[in-house]
Amino acid sequence: MSDNTLPGEGVSEYPLHLTVNGMERRTTVPVACTAADLLRDDMRLTGTRVGCSRGVCGACVALVDGVPAATCSMFAFQLEGCDVQTIEGLEQDGQLHLVQQAFVDQGAFQCGYCTSGMVLLTKALLERHPRPDRATIAEWISSNVCRCTGYAQIIAAVEQAAARLAGEEGA
Repeated sequence: MSDNTLPGEGVSEYPLHLTVNGMERRTTVPVACTAADLLRDDMRLTGTRVGCSRGVCGACVALVDGVPAATCSMFAFQLEGCDVQTIEGLEQDGQLHLVQQAFVDQGAFQCGYCTSGMVLLTKALLERHPRPDRATIAEWISSNVCRCTGYAQIIAAVEQAAARLAGEEGA
């Protein structure tokens, strides 16, 4: 390799080892493959939606090592060694995650396009701030665009999920 050669230069595919929804996966991805394309097309995890293709609408959010990430604006090879969670990985043994159930209970979706990203973002929020105030909720969900609900039901769902995760009865 000469001093002018960049790492990976001339490589058209990368081997990839990652964990997706608790399952270890090995694959090879083209250099230009986005994380969203890997999840949707190769792994058939279609809850990861692509809205803007620029990382600003939030429809493609997945949790990468527990952090919300816009998968449409990152390369698949950036997931090497990472733990990725998509909406499909939240329900366990046929039971919705408490966050998912709160979204259902509050009717926090209409068309549903933003819902998977919103649910994953809420899960990450509540892991960092178990009892967020409305200002914190609004700040966090501002990175996801919802054109249908007006956000009131989404905020109510986040509050309900926080209460349920805290063990409050009747929430």
